[in-house]
Parts: sequence; structure tokens; C-alpha cells
Amino acid sequence: MNSKELENRVAKLEETVAQLKAQLANGKSADWQWWREGAGRFANDPVFDEIVRLGREYRESLHPDFKKKRAAKKKAAKK
Repeated sequence: MNSKELENRVAKLEETVAQLKAQLANGKSADWQWWREGAGRFANDPVFDEIVRLGREYRESLHPDFKKKRAAKKKAAKK
């Protein structure tokens, strides 16, 4: 890479950094928090609760000892 190509790359990087700083200053940095828009979307939804229950049941079926360990933890926590 010659010096002219390197200068062009550095100029592009500086331009990108300037754009990112401008976005931060304008409050547009929340785009990366896309997950917040969907948080709570399925609150009080019985169908979603059933999906979660079935998923947990399936995962526990893959590890039969898991229920025993969880029951032992609950028992120990009550004492």
C-alpha cells in the first residue's frame, strides 16, 4: 500500500469517526438498543407463556437430572 492509498483510508476513517460523533451528539445512538422496543411485547400473553413452558419442558427433558438439582436447590433455600 502506497502513501496515497494510506492517506485516503485515513481520511475515510476520520470522516466515519466524525459522523459517529455527530450521531452521538444528536442522540441517535439509541439505534443499537433495538431490543428495548420489543421488551414486554408478550407480557400477559397466555400463548407466549405456553411457548415458554413447553420450551422449558423440552430443555429439561434433555437433562433428566436437572429437575432433581432444581428441587434440591429449592429445598435448601427454604431452610
